[in-house]
Amino acid sequence: MNAPIKATVTLEPRPLYGIGTVARLTGLKSDTLRVWERRYGLGASYKSATGRRQYTQSDLDHLQLVSALVKQGVRIGEIAASDRKTLEVLLQQQNQFGAPKSLPPSKPRVVFVGAELCQWIDGHQGCISGVSALLARMPVDDAIALVDAEQSADLLVAHCPSLTLQQIRGVEAVAARLGARRTIVLYQFANEQWLAELERSGHSALQYPVEPSRLAFEMGRVQVEKETTEGIGNLSDLMPAKPRLFSDQELLAAAEEKIVLDCECPRHLSELIRSLNDFEAYSSACSVENWKDAAIHASIYAYTCQARHLMEKALQSALEGRTLAVDATPAQKRA
Repeated sequence: MNAPIKATVTLEPRPLYGIGTVARLTGLKSDTLRVWERRYGLGASYKSATGRRQYTQSDLDHLQLVSALVKQGVRIGEIAASDRKTLEVLLQQQNQFGAPKSLPPSKPRVVFVGAELCQWIDGHQGCISGVSALLARMPVDDAIALVDAEQSADLLVAHCPSLTLQQIRGVEAVAARLGARRTIVLYQFANEQWLAELERSGHSALQYPVEPSRLAFEMGRVQVEKETTEGIGNLSDLMPAKPRLFSDQELLAAAEEKIVLDCECPRHLSELIRSLNDFEAYSSACSVENWKDAAIHASIYAYTCQARHLMEKALQSALEGRTLAVDATPAQKRA
């Protein structure tokens, strides 16, 4: 007897773009896009209930890659059937030969679960302009089985009108199915016990209906995390903030050290780190009046933490050089 086939649902992509918007964002003419669709199948992949075809974020990202390569001299017929990964590799190879980088970083994938939440998103699409969103118009309990496990997400946003432990576990099951890095639970009614359970489990909780700017800020945090993890432009070494390696007393002591080259590097590095420590504390406590300002300060804080960590690694190397000089034998020192 054949095993039953488990049904899945197709998630609705957002935002959706018309051909004029895609032409503007890719630098291609609308006529060119129509020819590419007719000849190579490079067209809009989403079809609305009324039969209108629209471009998804994935369609746009793909066409931006194709457009960038064509502008650098690659023939469209050679790459029309290539997948995204192949196009990215080809563009990277082009960039190694001096071609300018012309594409923005890929947008985070965010899955929204809940019929009422998805309807709310339909009316507030401005807050998802910075992400590639997928809408699942169903309760969390249904999403556990019906959301396609082949989908992936950087963030899961789930609506749980009345929060219970069962729904928390359901959200976690959907997040695991999608491989989501972060989870936001939007609730209307919840007691302190379940809110505390969410916090202990590492999930964020916001009361629904949520302020659009607050939700946009939370998704902006996901973008920063995605960029610092994957690297963008010349910031490929950027990583999430690390704990401090030196206390203030250790930095003062390090400033007095001399290394094998007998230079002032320890002192200069110590002063830089102490200054970054001060700015890091200032940035984390800086008052803001709205979530847009908070998003900017979150980025500043993340970059400051990373700069401090890199300077600490530099000081660590300098002090290791001093240790080698102290431990060397007289003969080695003369050599």
